[in-house]
Amino acid sequence: MPEITIYTTELCPYCRRAKALLEQKGAAYHEIDVTYDPGMRATMAQRAGGIRTVPQIFIGSTHVGGCDEIYALEAKGGLDPLLARA
Repeated sequence: MPEITIYTTELCPYCRRAKALLEQKGAAYHEIDVTYDPGMRATMAQRAGGIRTVPQIFIGSTHVGGCDEIYALEAKGGLDPLLARA
């Protein structure tokens, strides 16, 4: 399974939903909390093409996007193949 990175903040309900989906899939992820770290949020935005909202999810080298995007990917059957890539 590729490395999964999810950038979050403490009180974000969308972050919790995205993490819940990954957990339901049995996917381990590396969470980076950017709540009190403007430098890390800037790093996240740079990786995400300027997007500063959370969550921002990366599976391997693929930028999935946020909560809506990962659920849309799941709905069209694209999440499992992405998680299965080595």
